[in-house]
Parts: sequence; structure tokens; C-alpha cells
Amino acid sequence: MSTLLLNIPVTQYMFYFLSFVAILCGMMVVISKNPIHSILYLILTFFSIAGHYLLLNAQFLAVVHIIVYAGAIMVLFLYVIMMMNLNEKDEPNKKVFLKIAAVGSAGLLLLTLVGSLKGAEKMVAAAPLNTNVGLIKNLGQTLFGEFLFPFEISSILLLAAMVGAIMIGKKDPVK
Repeated sequence: MSTLLLNIPVTQYMFYFLSFVAILCGMMVVISKNPIHSILYLILTFFSIAGHYLLLNAQFLAVVHIIVYAGAIMVLFLYVIMMMNLNEKDEPNKKVFLKIAAVGSAGLLLLTLVGSLKGAEKMVAAAPLNTNVGLIKNLGQTLFGEFLFPFEISSILLLAAMVGAIMIGKKDPVK
């Protein structure tokens, strides 16, 4: 028994632990009655997914995932929920038909996911292992080499959207 545990790499233990945390916190997001607790569980889920990215040697994606999702979007969700001031007495009761429809659609989604991942083990085993996939250096070389023109076009598009938002939000001068 102890020799079996020693033959498994540490990364596999980390993968199982992070997967357990992600699934547990994902279920707690749905089960939790308090919306603030749901958001905190969702943040823990995002951190465990970022840990998966680190195991896949995608450091840049892990950092961006933490900054964008766990940082910006979850703070926005938390702010919106606190501003809405949700109370249980103001919440209308859901009809039984809607609850049954939600459970049925979740079951169909689970069935679709299981069906789509049925042959995934063979594809993963056949894929060549490249350890330089998630590195920032390779991402920068690809982004500023092969995709330089689309990158610059998107920056011009974002600049135009920013100028448009400023012009729309600008108050007219007092006459």
C-alpha cells in the first residue's frame, strides 16, 4: 500500500486536491443560502482553477485568471449583491414546475458533458507533451510576431470605444 502511494507524482496529488476543492466549492456556491457566502465560495473555486493552470505550466493564464475573475469580477458581484440588499421576505417563492425544469435541464447538461468527454482519455494520451506551452515568452512571441496586425487593430478598436464612452458620458457645457 505504501509503495503505491510513493509511485504517484506530487502533481497528481495536487490535481486531485485542487479538483476536490473546485467541485466542493462549486457545489457550495449553489447550495449556500447566503449570496455573500456563495461569492466567497466562487472565489475559492477560481483560485483552485488557477492552481490547475499552474499545474499545466500556464503561469500567465493563472495570474490573469486570478486578477480578472477572482479580483475584478467577483468584487463587482459582491458590490452588486450588497447594493441590492437581498432579503428572504422579499424573495418570491418559485413554482414547483420551475424547480423541476431546472433539475431536468441540469441533468441534460450533465448528460451532454459526460457524452462529450467520453473519449477524452485517448485524445489526452495521444497529445504530445510540450512544456513550453503556457510560458509568457512564447505568448509574447506569438502575439507580437504572427498576430501583430490583429493585436494592433484590436487596440485601435478599444481606443475608439474608450473615446466614445468619454464623449457619451461628458456633460454638455453650460450655456
